[in-house]
Amino acid sequence: MPQAQPIVFVVDDDVSVRDSLESLIRCAGWQPETFGSARAFLARPRVEQAPNCLVLDVTLPDLNGLDVQTLVAAERADMPIIFISGYGDVPMTVRAMKAGAADFLTKPFGDEALLGAIRHAIERSDAVLGQEAYRRALRGRYAALTRREREVMALVVRGRLNKQIGGELGISEITVKAHRGKVMRKMQADSLASLVHMAAGLDLATARPG
Repeated sequence: MPQAQPIVFVVDDDVSVRDSLESLIRCAGWQPETFGSARAFLARPRVEQAPNCLVLDVTLPDLNGLDVQTLVAAERADMPIIFISGYGDVPMTVRAMKAGAADFLTKPFGDEALLGAIRHAIERSDAVLGQEAYRRALRGRYAALTRREREVMALVVRGRLNKQIGGELGISEITVKAHRGKVMRKMQADSLASLVHMAAGLDLATARPG
């Protein structure tokens, strides 16, 4: 599937700033969406499957940019934030960066500085989306396992030998091998190490079988 075009959201109450950034972002090959207030942006449904980032003015008429950051961080891990501010405020910058901001630019800033920050933020968003897609795929594969296969998988990733698994589950070693083979195929694991890694991604490493 072709990758969705990255979206760059801009929230600034200055219409001239929004228009300027919209043009710059579009020329760089990304899709801009601009908002004049934090509430208008927050009302916009979450983007699915598209790398994105938020260029956010610190001072807004309705909500403080740092408050918006808190809301976004709680619900949209795939949306890095680039703060822009009309004045340099070291404590505010430190607070924003500690809370996970991708960058903090003081107006006036050069086009290349902003474009570079957006580029890095989009890469960060793409990585998060990739991780989320991988976890969804793992959960789908795991859901396809039978209850017995899940029991066998839980014991395999905890280092149990086939004979030990058979003893714990009350089944023959041959049956364990059959279930183990099905687990490997359904989970698309090409090695035990791969299966252990998948179990960790599903938080099954310490799970009890059954």
